[in-house]
Amino acid sequence: MSSSHARSRPAGTMSGDGLGILAMLLAMLLFAANDTMGKWLVSTYGVGQIMFLRSVGALLVIAPFLTRLPPGALWRVERPWLLTLRCFFGAFEASAFYYATITLPLADVITYWLAAPIYVAALSPWLLKEKVGWRRWTAIAVGFVGVAVALRPSSAALTPAAVVSLVGSFVFSLTVVYGRQLRGTPDIVLVFWQFVAALLCGLATVPFFWVPPSTRDFGLLALLGIVSMVGHVCVTRSLKLGSAATVAPMQYSTLLWGVIFGWIFFGEVPDAMLLVGAAIIIASGLFIAFRERKMKVDGEPTVVDSP
Repeated sequence: MSSSHARSRPAGTMSGDGLGILAMLLAMLLFAANDTMGKWLVSTYGVGQIMFLRSVGALLVIAPFLTRLPPGALWRVERPWLLTLRCFFGAFEASAFYYATITLPLADVITYWLAAPIYVAALSPWLLKEKVGWRRWTAIAVGFVGVAVALRPSSAALTPAAVVSLVGSFVFSLTVVYGRQLRGTPDIVLVFWQFVAALLCGLATVPFFWVPPSTRDFGLLALLGIVSMVGHVCVTRSLKLGSAATVAPMQYSTLLWGVIFGWIFFGEVPDAMLLVGAAIIIASGLFIAFRERKMKVDGEPTVVDSP
């Protein structure tokens, strides 16, 4: 390595991928806390009402930050159609998660969502123009085996909640990919419109499924939105700091928090098959991240920005 290249980044500073990983790890802790509160609240309130009130809370917090944007920045966005699609996909996957937790343990639902980074890697060649070699394709296939193990496929296991979980995790992977494609859009704009979409979706159900919240629960519902908002900011920032194939596998850390929170608050203990499946998924994702980083070190082109 030449001395001029070695001085290209000051000693002690962290690379974009490193900062992206830290941002994603923080986001996963926040989402696990959000998921725990959501599972607690969904036993009393409908999914639509939760989506509506959490969005109200988040938008109230976001509002002061919008004043710092240049005039018209909320409306002059890149690829408006893609932003709209990503926002409503985000609303769908969040609703799917809350719906699934009604009947499934928290760790189970989180495990199904762990498949999202595998989907991201599989979609990368077409949607992100990233090069995926045979080793990573093998890891992707192994990851899907892990999903099957965790799902414990049978007529009894394929409940509506399990199916919704799988669909929701795939839709979540699309929001990750589209977030990468919208990296030129300010984070606060991405998060604002995502919560607007969630508010509209929740509002459509409010007239039919409304339960007056207690003072305590109203506070929890508002906190749900704030925590989720900060988590989304961290995710969008992580995807701009690092490559999707590198930062996406960090989502696996949420399983640890899901197991801990599920045991503390709901007395849930994951079974052996779920843990084995989760371990396979995590191993697959980590290998995908390792291969992507190795190719970058070797100087091979891994990403070609889409037009």
